[in-house]
Amino acid sequence: MKIYTKTGDGGTTALFGGTRVPKHHIRIQSYGTLDELNSWIGMLRDQEACQPHTETLLRIQDRLFTAGAMLATDPEKATLKSGKQRLQIPEIEAGDIASLETAIDQLEENLAPMTHFVLPGGHPAVSTCHIARTVCRRGERMTTLLAEQSPVPDTVLAYLNRLSDYLFVLSRSLAAATGTVEKKWIPGSGSE
Repeated sequence: MKIYTKTGDGGTTALFGGTRVPKHHIRIQSYGTLDELNSWIGMLRDQEACQPHTETLLRIQDRLFTAGAMLATDPEKATLKSGKQRLQIPEIEAGDIASLETAIDQLEENLAPMTHFVLPGGHPAVSTCHIARTVCRRGERMTTLLAEQSPVPDTVLAYLNRLSDYLFVLSRSLAAATGTVEKKWIPGSGSE
């Protein structure tokens, strides 16, 4: 299989099902942002401080590829004439969201309560986690915009919302594990 097809040279790309859309289409923006997020999570997983979280992060990367595939499927062509689903992969389910909630709860057990917003940074793993969190929020914004125009599974929207929460709590947990002092945001002070 060649990596280049030349079919996108005119500025369009094909969804699963064959529908061609402009490369700037909100559907492409949505799953493209999830692809970007997946890369940042790969960078996060490469951080030594994240080794205890490798299994969870790998599962998240798998689920992001799945969410991207779901978004890359034309809803009008998601079901084949035979009645089978075009995507023959396990879709995002309530259990995926519940597993993120469990991971959040476990991480929060060992964290001091939040009293202020915190400034991102202080350690490469913490910073990478915050970048992933903000890319996740952008992916969520793009996907909710898509959902205003075309069907998007509720589980995908809920998963992205919970994933950004997980990444925030993970950033705090990584800060604690690396001995990084969280810089509280005190308006107008620059930092604490």
